[in-house]
Amino acid sequence: MTREEKGAVIAELKEKFSKSDFFYLADSSALTVADISKVRRIFYEKGLEIKVAKNTLIKKALDQLSDSKYQDIYPQLHGPTTVIFTEVSNLPAKVIKDLHDKEHLTKFVFKAAYIDTAVFAGEENLDTLTKLKTKYELIGEVIGLLQSPAKNVISALKSGGDKLAGIVKTLSEREG
Repeated sequence: MTREEKGAVIAELKEKFSKSDFFYLADSSALTVADISKVRRIFYEKGLEIKVAKNTLIKKALDQLSDSKYQDIYPQLHGPTTVIFTEVSNLPAKVIKDLHDKEHLTKFVFKAAYIDTAVFAGEENLDTLTKLKTKYELIGEVIGLLQSPAKNVISALKSGGDKLAGIVKTLSEREG
């Protein structure tokens, strides 16, 4: 690979890393060509982009973005590395889990994930990552919690409107 080609790969990786708060690292080197094609198709159908790159180029791209932000992911940059770029924090973990369980592609090995400055390394963290809630799921839960008291008040007013009116009338008569 020439110096210009390496520079182009670093620039491409740098752009992708700068646009993503979440990325995963995996090892797909033990897969057959047919299995790699299957994996690429599955990831593409889910809207995920995968890129195989040399660890030194990945590290240089990350270094150009920040000197210290990605330090915890560097120990995972060994052996063949496939980078999975995503906009949804838990989607690649779910896809990898499905690859293992449904497609029996256990040779697609999860190495690590970078999720909003946190690093999850090792196969044992894959289940944890599948259970992470997305930003939109969390927003939905917060909205649901905020709406709950209002719904209770409205429900009480609807069901006990006559009782409430009686209580208000009694209270107003006492003051007078």
